[in-house]
Amino acid sequence: MKKLLTFLMIIALSLPAYAHAADLILAQAANFMPAMKEIIPAFERETGLRVQATYTSTGKLYGQIISGAPFDIFLAADSRRPEKLFDGHLSFEPFVYAKGSVVLWTTNTDFCEKSWKEVVLSSAAKNIAIANTETAPYGSVAKTALTNEQLWKTIKPKLAIGQSISQVFQYVATGAADVGFCAYSYMFTPQGKNGCFLQVEEAPKVIQKACILKNTPHKEAAEKFTTFLGSPTVAAIKHKYGYE
Repeated sequence: MKKLLTFLMIIALSLPAYAHAADLILAQAANFMPAMKEIIPAFERETGLRVQATYTSTGKLYGQIISGAPFDIFLAADSRRPEKLFDGHLSFEPFVYAKGSVVLWTTNTDFCEKSWKEVVLSSAAKNIAIANTETAPYGSVAKTALTNEQLWKTIKPKLAIGQSISQVFQYVATGAADVGFCAYSYMFTPQGKNGCFLQVEEAPKVIQKACILKNTPHKEAAEKFTTFLGSPTVAAIKHKYGYE
């Protein structure tokens, strides 16, 4: 019990001060951050409700939720964890809110005319960033593509592991990694446009589900937000960032 109380105190202190005054608190997978930073203001303008989001890997958010973190909605980068919450009677029924893709991104223009497989095998790609394959679904689908193409064991010594897909993006942006398996959505940001990306068609689509948590004290606001996710406004934003 003491450890649980300590954990909850850490979570509470990690949230910005204004989060405690928010009408809705989202647990959002990091890949969807560029889109969500446009969706939240649009929702706030339409409803007058205040929304705060925490962005990190799906696995970390799931761990925080089952430990009692005070989120209202969980927007994952997979379908498995929202389904687990539903099966455990911790959430209402999950629904698909986006379908995403993984790409190989780099700021090195020498790689731009090659295939992603040629790049990861290149001696010039000394450090290859990938999100944690256990906690970050975009890392998991990248590993699936590498394994299916019999490249995983070959390039494993060159891998730099990011704890979220946003951290992978920053590794490449800052030059800490030569290339990285990133969310396609980041390619539409100003920083993403500074480099080039290569499609990883062998990687499965990332089916992203969301669910309202049963312990939410803001169920009405949560339902308004999930309804808004199905609006034409959000559809246009998702399309802008490459989501289906």
